[in-house]
Amino acid sequence: MTEGLAVLAASWGVLMALSPVLQIKRMLERRSSADFSLSYLSVLLVGFVVWMAYGIALGNAALIIPNAVALTIGLATAGVALRYRAPTARV
Repeated sequence: MTEGLAVLAASWGVLMALSPVLQIKRMLERRSSADFSLSYLSVLLVGFVVWMAYGIALGNAALIIPNAVALTIGLATAGVALRYRAPTARV
């Protein structure tokens, strides 16, 4: 029962980790990331690192795999957001 739940949780975690691909698609279509919060993403990225570290400490693949995928997709999202971020006016 526990192993089955771990597989389900890890699988769903990977699906959740892939969901920002939808945001990447939107930024690419609009060629803008003006409506995307990098602060929000930063909080998530720190959380992914912490949970992945915890999973590594426990040797728990159900924590490591989804958070590694989420971190990778999150970094890709940040890269696209920064690429399409409008330059700020300098005074």
